[in-house]
Amino acid sequence: MARCEICLKSGMYGNNVSHSKKRTRTRSLANIQKSKINDKGVLRQVSICTKCLRNQSKVSSKA
Repeated sequence: MARCEICLKSGMYGNNVSHSKKRTRTRSLANIQKSKINDKGVLRQVSICTKCLRNQSKVSSKA
């Protein structure tokens, strides 16, 4: 399972509950994308979630 290298977010498990209260397992995965980021002057390719990717672009635009 993919994992964000910044916030360590990965998948989440839960139940789908029908009207008859029958529970079936389900999982939702984090939206992980490969992106290149500048890490102390070195360009690295990392797997990060889209929330962290959005925050990285906000931080870099202010700098």
